[in-house]
Amino acid sequence: MQLTGAQIVIECLKEQGVDTVFGYPGGAILNVYDELYLHSHEIRHVLTSHEQGASHAADGYARSTGKVGVCFATSGPGATNLVTGIATAYMDSVPMVAITCNVGVSLLGKDSFQEIDIAGITTPITKHNFIVKDVGKLAETIRRAFRIAQKGRPGPVLVDIPKDVTANKAEFAPVPIEKEKRCYEDITEEALGQAVEMIEKAKKPYLFVGGGAVISGASEELLEFVEKVQAPVADSLMGKGAFDGNHSLYTGMLGMHGTKTSNYGVSECDLLIAVGVRFSDRVTGNAKKFAPHGKILQFDIDPAEINKNIVTDAHIIGDIKEILIRLNQKLTQQDHTEWIQKIMEYKEKFPLKYHEEGLSGPYLIEEIYRQTKGDAILVTEVGQHQMWAAQFYKFKKPRTLITSGGLGTMGYGLGAAIGAQMANPGKRVINIAGDGCFRMNMNEVATAVRQKLPLIQVVVNNHVLGMVRQWQDLFYKQHYSATVLNDSVDFVKLAEALGAKGIRAATREEFCQAFAKALESKTPVVIDCMVGSDDKVWPMVAPGAAISEVFSEEDIKEEENNEQSV
Repeated sequence: MQLTGAQIVIECLKEQGVDTVFGYPGGAILNVYDELYLHSHEIRHVLTSHEQGASHAADGYARSTGKVGVCFATSGPGATNLVTGIATAYMDSVPMVAITCNVGVSLLGKDSFQEIDIAGITTPITKHNFIVKDVGKLAETIRRAFRIAQKGRPGPVLVDIPKDVTANKAEFAPVPIEKEKRCYEDITEEALGQAVEMIEKAKKPYLFVGGGAVISGASEELLEFVEKVQAPVADSLMGKGAFDGNHSLYTGMLGMHGTKTSNYGVSECDLLIAVGVRFSDRVTGNAKKFAPHGKILQFDIDPAEINKNIVTDAHIIGDIKEILIRLNQKLTQQDHTEWIQKIMEYKEKFPLKYHEEGLSGPYLIEEIYRQTKGDAILVTEVGQHQMWAAQFYKFKKPRTLITSGGLGTMGYGLGAAIGAQMANPGKRVINIAGDGCFRMNMNEVATAVRQKLPLIQVVVNNHVLGMVRQWQDLFYKQHYSATVLNDSVDFVKLAEALGAKGIRAATREEFCQAFAKALESKTPVVIDCMVGSDDKVWPMVAPGAAISEVFSEEDIKEEENNEQSV
């Protein structure tokens, strides 16, 4: 049958099982929006306040479900406003398809009104991108985009369509879509055998779990593997929830703001088993001093991650779930009682702590955990509050922490929370933001109100750019350059102006009551929490230091006392 390009776009989305699209219309994409209007009973469109919000919402939808997130934008500034969201998804391996429309084919390359080479701009931050100048190739291009976004290591794909292509007609025939198969062709018996030999020889093994374990849905296989190897487990920010944060073998996050237990344990182990991680600099610290006594055994779907940041002694390339299934079949039960006992002693000696008086970021996170019983989807912006969320909320299941890891995108959380809430209407979604981050995309509160979402927005309001100021305090002689937000912005009034409920909390009691009310609400609630400007994320590893050199607030005070007594 003959269909216009706009009709083909919508039919292809229906083929892929897309039920929600986030976007913002404009002249170049009007044909697609006109067709979307006719299919509003099949595909729900969420109008965000800004295109960046649409890209983050598509990202949050994808991370919370494992499905491909979809966003629309028009040409020129509409398309460029998606760039930060596309880059965020790229850095964290999030499957997303961004569909933009451009000026007509005859106007391309002529600096036409609202023309931009969005394919050229996004080439470094997409798995692939397309500009479709022939309507006859449109359907197959969109199908390819979805295949690429999902296959292997997921990521964003952009499809740019000139406006006349959305109006032109071509023959269209529906195609049944097959589910993407897991990548296992590179998993060899030789690599599996080498891994089993290394594991069974190890006396002090440690597991380091990353986002790859979440993406592959490998939680059950990971639990079996951990208990078979009998090893303690640390995770990365992106790996939260792949392994139950309440399990006795779990020791917390690794790296710059990881626990002392995890940092010391990995520094002392004789085998580090890295499961779906990319060895980010925030995890390794000084790479030359990382896991100095241990061999490195890495499992990853992407060959490009092998020996990129940390040189491995052995590796297996393939889907994490499939790797663990095969290793579990081959491994015999290991016994590392003495090693586990030593790590548990560290765990008891070096618990995560914070000041017991007053309202603070860690207290907020623990209270949220208590009231939600750990069953919420927690979304964060980027900064101190993000680290506190990772440290003090015990993530029991995968896809329950939605956060920007690789790019560290301030302004990410509220849009992502909207996407997660649209995808999971039966779950409580809470976005944790610093006041600096919240300012960046707080206009998306209006989107949450328009969609009648029961979102809870917690603002950790310390009137500073907390993490940057923390670095200024520790490493820049307290030169607080451009990090103090001493103004008269009233987030409660702002929330009310945008149609949400606004509550201010200055004490622990006030926050407990405010959050309980928010949990009962069926509409968005913004809770403005007044916390101290000097609160810091502990422990910490200084830039360029080994993770074994992790220090806490108590360590600094002890060092100062020693210096004074000399």
